[in-house]
Amino acid sequence: MKKSILSILSVVSLLFTSCGSDDNKINVSDTTFQVVVDDLKGDIEDGTVTLDGTKTYTLTGALVVKSGAVLNIPAGTTIQSSSTAESTSIYIAVERNAIINIEGTSANPVVMTSGKTSPGQSDWGGLVICGNGVANTGANGTSEVGGLSYGGSDNTDSSGKIEYLKIEYTGAKFSSSKEFNGISFFAVGSGTVVSNIYAYESGDDAIEFFGGAVNASNIVLVNAYDDSLDFADGYVGTITNAYIKGITKAGVEGSNNGSNDIATPLTDATLVNFSIVKGDGFGASEQAINFKEGGGKQEYTNLFVDGIETACKLDSGTGATARIAAGDFKVINYEFTATSPVLNGATFSGVTTATGAGSGADLPTWAAWVN
Repeated sequence: MKKSILSILSVVSLLFTSCGSDDNKINVSDTTFQVVVDDLKGDIEDGTVTLDGTKTYTLTGALVVKSGAVLNIPAGTTIQSSSTAESTSIYIAVERNAIINIEGTSANPVVMTSGKTSPGQSDWGGLVICGNGVANTGANGTSEVGGLSYGGSDNTDSSGKIEYLKIEYTGAKFSSSKEFNGISFFAVGSGTVVSNIYAYESGDDAIEFFGGAVNASNIVLVNAYDDSLDFADGYVGTITNAYIKGITKAGVEGSNNGSNDIATPLTDATLVNFSIVKGDGFGASEQAINFKEGGGKQEYTNLFVDGIETACKLDSGTGATARIAAGDFKVINYEFTATSPVLNGATFSGVTTATGAGSGADLPTWAAWVN
């Protein structure tokens, strides 16, 4: 009996020692991946990894969710970039057939941010998600950053969900032509849920869609140092409720295909309730909307533009010319605060007292959670 008691005490002691010896490591039962709180990086190759919403993780390199694996990020989780690692090496990526579930709430969002004492644009890469949707660039492309394969034939594909995410100080640059965005959606399908995103201080685009059919709602894009919202390559989704402020180039850049501006399937984007606000100190050099590289089909309903005199910038290619002639670039219900706005190209109709995202140039009530 004495030996049995001693054995039990030894096991209990070992358990307490194991738990207390390294609180920085979190073992998750159904995956071979080990989460290290202050050294988060590596390939999640199997199973499901669920982070702890009470912790702040330091991202020290690329965190890649491989095909077949799942990453869950619960409400309250903060992921900050390393203050010393090379900025282009720090990002989160999701392969085709992998899942990411970002499950913030309005009171407790998920935060992805810079770990530097004085944060700024381009401190780290950002979030890259690849799916099996359709892109008019081909069925097996390679993402501009991260080198991941994307594309296929399933525009209903799901890569999981993103709800209530603050993503800040992204857009790390390899060169002037190769940069991360805040969030890059490569051929992501409509089965993916995307709502309530706040993207702040991106060194490139805040959000960009490359093909696919994912829909998005309630997005706030502030201070992007290229375009704020960008879609291209046969994107066919609907974006509802967008508040865009601090515009360096275009508030929205909508393209069809950079190599072949009449490539099919055509970009076919529906954009509802948009406020595009130039912002103090910003130039909006490519205007409120840049209808670029063929443009595809674009329809805006309830568009409010503040501080930008030219509503639309148009390219001169045959694709864009054909789309304009066909009436495929439409703006229904709008308001421009400029005294004599230049209404290039698009077919404008409806009232001229639109409220945009809800409150004209002011942050709408549905976006109060970002403050």
